[in-house]
Amino acid sequence: MKRWLRGALMVSVLSLPVGGCFTTTLNHGHVISSERVRDIQVGSSREQVELLLGSPSTTSRLNGDAYYYISQTRETTAFLKPELVEQRVVAIYFDEDGFVRDTGYYSMEDGKVIDVLTRKTRTGGSDYGFLTQILRGAQNPSLGL
Repeated sequence: MKRWLRGALMVSVLSLPVGGCFTTTLNHGHVISSERVRDIQVGSSREQVELLLGSPSTTSRLNGDAYYYISQTRETTAFLKPELVEQRVVAIYFDEDGFVRDTGYYSMEDGKVIDVLTRKTRTGGSDYGFLTQILRGAQNPSLGL
């Protein structure tokens, strides 16, 4: 009997670390189905888009107005860092009068992964040493040296 109890106790103790390894899925942003995007017709107004999809995640005024609805799905296992599994961007492009001229549906395969947390900007001067920068500056008459 003691041997059976010791075996059961050993199995339960060894299964504790494995029991903590569960996966959690986290959704962030505007999760919009492709069917809802199809409901937006060319020529719809901004108000119609906002009624159907809600407020955009972000907007743009470059090359005409655009609404962007961004969603991300991340998975995490136990205490590990969450991993980006899926990212979708629904883009609604407007003409000068504020009516839909085109729509776009982008995923992770359509974009580049960039690290926005490093906060480092590469400059041309960082390629040269201190002495080289001084000598190059002395040769450049536009610097007024």
